[in-house]
Amino acid sequence: MSREILIQTQKGEKLVAITENGRLDEFHIEVSRYQPLLGNIYNGKVESILPSINAAFVNIGQAKNGFLYLTDVVSPRVDKDQELEPLSFIDKIFNPAKTAAPKPVKKPNKKGGELPLKVGQDVLVQVVKEPFAEKGARLTTHITLPGRFIVYMPYDEQVGISKKIEDGEERKRLREVIGGLSFIKSGGFIVRTASGKQGKRELIRDAKFLHDIWQKILKKAKQEKSPVLIYEEGELTWKMVRDYLTEKVDKLVIDSEEHYTRIRQFVQTLIGPEMVGKIEYYQGKEPLFEAKKIADDLHTIYEPTVPVKSGAYVVIEQTEALTVIDVNSGRFKTRASPGEAAFMVNMEVVPEIARQLRLRDLGGIIVIDFIDMVKEDNKRRVLSALKDALAKDYAKTEVYRISPLGLIEMTRERSGKTVESISFGRCPFCSGRGRVKIA
Repeated sequence: MSREILIQTQKGEKLVAITENGRLDEFHIEVSRYQPLLGNIYNGKVESILPSINAAFVNIGQAKNGFLYLTDVVSPRVDKDQELEPLSFIDKIFNPAKTAAPKPVKKPNKKGGELPLKVGQDVLVQVVKEPFAEKGARLTTHITLPGRFIVYMPYDEQVGISKKIEDGEERKRLREVIGGLSFIKSGGFIVRTASGKQGKRELIRDAKFLHDIWQKILKKAKQEKSPVLIYEEGELTWKMVRDYLTEKVDKLVIDSEEHYTRIRQFVQTLIGPEMVGKIEYYQGKEPLFEAKKIADDLHTIYEPTVPVKSGAYVVIEQTEALTVIDVNSGRFKTRASPGEAAFMVNMEVVPEIARQLRLRDLGGIIVIDFIDMVKEDNKRRVLSALKDALAKDYAKTEVYRISPLGLIEMTRERSGKTVESISFGRCPFCSGRGRVKIA
């Protein structure tokens, strides 16, 4: 299977397409008019506390205050083999230059006891969910710094291994390598899937890189007055290289000489020379996406209707609360019974539904209205096929059983804005209702 990362740069935009066998499989976009906050670390100031909802609103210098749960437990956005329990690091967060072991957290008392935060207090926070609609950014005090192979958690002491690394000996080896990081006196780690079979030198290099970043964060947090941005997660091209450029990728192609040079330097320094040969600079006359024949495919992710080969199609509609996906037979024809025909259409659209969720980066609650099926076995097979198709998704998903009405309810992790919300604004004439008045 051929897998490529294509990066097309144009005025005010960076577009990243990941293809499999020449077909668009994932899409990411970054525009200059919208600066993502996800992963950024701020020295914020507590503006208000609402014990009734067990939350605080923190000024991080944005248009809307961020939302922070008082008993905040935010797991890192990577696979792990255990649930990480909340650790007592409130004192350490309020005094980020300290390296001593944190003291126990005073949990909120619903009867009026002492709260762990006070209005006007400074707190070091990280954005784990972008602002959405009228809501401000979701914040956490559980700082995580993701690297190529590991995630460093300065205020934790656990070591977790990705579930996708199944070999027992390899898991043991990785724990031993992480346990031997003598230059890091405190903090925990999550070992990412990409670390499997990596040498000790590569893992130590990644850990040292993240530890150095943390030391710079501590220094700046001590010097800067809140509210202020302390650490910026990084541009899209850096994230794509860090998270997606693996042995499974045949090549990374980019049309900007400046970014090409920077990516090569980054890969050479932090990943290794074996990956540098996969990076290519595109100098063709026509745009990269057109040359790779994915431009037309890209346009379909903004359309509500998505056809499949048989003539069937799905309709995708987003609302503020949830996303609805409706499956229709369309021009699908077969001599099979109506029940079997419904099953055949449903099975055909399952991979396309999973693909569209990735391409559009849809999150939150998703309801899929498959064509009604009578046989319970067919329902189970469709449900199983959907779970299998979602297994390759980088975002966390949860799929629930088919309801008596033939609906499948699922959730997909939402951390940023959808591709459509970044690329389009609300129509000023119809306020997004999209209807034309009949004369």
